[in-house]
Amino acid sequence: MGQAGESRRAQAFDGELGAAVARAQEGDEAAFAVAYRLVQPGLLGYLRGLVGDDAEDVASDAWLEIARDLGRFKGDGAGFRGWSATIARHRALDHLRRQRVRPRAATLEQDVLDLPGPHSTHDQALESLSTEAALALVRGLPRDQAEAVLLRVVVGLDGPAAARVLGKRPGAVRTAAYRGLKRLAQQLGREGVTDEAPRTLGEST
Repeated sequence: MGQAGESRRAQAFDGELGAAVARAQEGDEAAFAVAYRLVQPGLLGYLRGLVGDDAEDVASDAWLEIARDLGRFKGDGAGFRGWSATIARHRALDHLRRQRVRPRAATLEQDVLDLPGPHSTHDQALESLSTEAALALVRGLPRDQAEAVLLRVVVGLDGPAAARVLGKRPGAVRTAAYRGLKRLAQQLGREGVTDEAPRTLGEST
């Protein structure tokens, strides 16, 4: 499934991020901009899943707090992603409390709902998560599943880090992420090459 390549890429990403954060803590503004550029896309995706169209505003509030408290942060690149996601989550929950609304599904394009077939895989659900329509689907999941999927897939946190952000046990977050992805895979199901296909086709050799 390419997970080894995926984790190597994440390690390189976190190495660069950790170095940028360390320089930013010493007052290097350009380094803070690098950290922002590396973290913001995932953070924004996570917030879109929680607060929809207000994600940009909530992210701005979160970054003000991140910049203010940066001197207190201790940790590496992966730690910074988790720390910034925790701050963003608190800002999002404050925002939702102010509006007294729960995360809820936006109106979905009908063609997403009409995608064919049960031949879906978790990987296809993951690949689709960058689209607005898929984020809207995530917002339709139960809250625990939505947050677990967003933190694992969009922010890129590992299980223990996602669990720390949510204040839950890693096993509970892993289960919620699995259930959420399974549900998304069913909703996003479509025909296509899956990891299983080559084995099935090659059985006669």
